[in-house]
Amino acid sequence: MEIFKELDFFIESLFDQIGYLAVILAGFLIVIESILPILPLAVFITLNIYYFGAIVGFLISWILTCVGCYISFYLFRNKVKFWFDKRIIERNRVRLNKLMVAFDKLKFEQLTLLIANPFTPAFMINIVAGLSSMKKRKFIFSILIGKIFLVIFWGFIGTSLIDSLKDPFKILYVVVLSVLAYIVSKIINKKYNIE
Repeated sequence: MEIFKELDFFIESLFDQIGYLAVILAGFLIVIESILPILPLAVFITLNIYYFGAIVGFLISWILTCVGCYISFYLFRNKVKFWFDKRIIERNRVRLNKLMVAFDKLKFEQLTLLIANPFTPAFMINIVAGLSSMKKRKFIFSILIGKIFLVIFWGFIGTSLIDSLKDPFKILYVVVLSVLAYIVSKIINKKYNIE
């Protein structure tokens, strides 16, 4: 936990020193985090909102998180899927096929809820979606909707899973945001027939 506080302080100091170049740095770090899960997304979203304000910080975080997720999805769909299907799926047919089929069968609303949940490892969803046969349109719409609620959580409520379990109001926030994500995804799915 201490390392995250030090990283938070370092990044905040860096943002203060480089001024408006911080927008480029913030965007780069969020995109990288969406592809390689070695950086704390919550810290970058919080800093964006703190440094750029609620609306601009939210938009930077939301758009670039979606871009990063799509890049990850694209790389796995176009560069790894063929190899994965030939080398891995064919050798481990039963287990992996069941997993991929189950993921493909997720309804649009279910996928959006998974993405909106702040405690779901987003990079895993990007990878599995890229390796599966899921329609690109379904993934993109789910990302666009789900990440709105994820960014709201990390930017305005943000807390770890352990801290959330100690505070019932944090759990309530997650439930409310999840319900909203479900309702919005249901409306969008009905209007645009995504599935």
